[in-house]
Amino acid sequence: MSGNTGPTDAGLRRARIAISAVFAVHGAVTGNFATRIPWLQEHVGIGSGLLGLALVCPAIGASLAMPLAGRVGHRLGTRAALRVLLALWCASLVLPALAPGMIAFCAALAVYGATSGMADVAMNALGVRTEERLGRSIMSGLHGMWSAGGLAGSAAGTLAAHAGTDARVHLGIAAGALVLLGTVACQGVLDLRTAAGERPPPRFALPPRPALAIGAVGFCAVFAEGASLDWSAVYLRDVIGSAPGVAAACTTAFACAMALARFAGDAVVRRYGPVLTVRASGVVAVLGGALVVASGGPASVIAGFGLLGVGVAVVVPLAFAAAGRSGPRPDQAIAGVATIVYSSALVAPAAIGQIAGATSLVVSFALVTALATGLVAGAGLLGSPAEPRRSVPLPERTRRRGP
Repeated sequence: MSGNTGPTDAGLRRARIAISAVFAVHGAVTGNFATRIPWLQEHVGIGSGLLGLALVCPAIGASLAMPLAGRVGHRLGTRAALRVLLALWCASLVLPALAPGMIAFCAALAVYGATSGMADVAMNALGVRTEERLGRSIMSGLHGMWSAGGLAGSAAGTLAAHAGTDARVHLGIAAGALVLLGTVACQGVLDLRTAAGERPPPRFALPPRPALAIGAVGFCAVFAEGASLDWSAVYLRDVIGSAPGVAAACTTAFACAMALARFAGDAVVRRYGPVLTVRASGVVAVLGGALVVASGGPASVIAGFGLLGVGVAVVVPLAFAAAGRSGPRPDQAIAGVATIVYSSALVAPAAIGQIAGATSLVVSFALVTALATGLVAGAGLLGSPAEPRRSVPLPERTRRRGP
């Protein structure tokens, strides 16, 4: 990377606020989209089986496109690349609502996933670079902002659905507003440039070996997250016999526990370091899973899912941070971890359903609990000093054009 000047302390604080806003905008896109899935299903005219097939397309698009993010950043610089990729992701929000049939719907979802994945890699890579320059952990808080953005987007989408607003109108307005907010947020992020003569990253390449091991730890966490978000309410209803309102509250409790734990996570990492933090998180997740499996009442099951949320909350942010430190090409390593994480998010809900169909949901969440032990075993792979060393800042273009 090359540029004109190094970032000042004020510039770093501004960059942290800006990248936090970027994470919130990214999460808000997801939150708005998720609330309109029933409308999209009815609009396209498909059943649950075809809807499940269509919802695989975003993960496929993301997995194929994420390795390209590093090349975009190499060519445009980190700020311009993030601005472009985030704008594309926000704009793609409206595409599924405009699809006239199943094929177009799947294509729109693939584009939606591809732009999501590239923006995800770009913002996590820049988050890692910002963390390095600040010299302290911020990645957990950034993912907390993503969760907060997701909750805000979900609230907006719920209000639009409750008002009977056509999703083409709602998602079109949301897309335009989020493109504007994302563009403004990107103005403050670090603007790192490629050094003269530096070779561009390959268009497609296998993730480096350390990233694969780090991704395996992330896989365990995201498997538990995906299983809990999609099946916790069903577990309360079918296994415990809870009323629908109580069952729905369980999913909300899990999501809120994750968000709160992410906001608190940076302080814990600064004090105890990522290895001890992830190891303790794994223990909490295992205890939560065991409580879910062993309990017979709704209160204790909800508490168990809450502990699961706390236990997995900081693992993925710390996995991205570790990937960014794992080799000379952080974007490639982060793309590799992100691909594994997306795969886990895709596999988990289907795997839980298949196992539950063959046995029971209790057995399914016994598997989730067993996978959570991987967080304890793999914590050492995310190791670094308790506070990241303040490295010599890479040059940054901080001069503004005009007054």
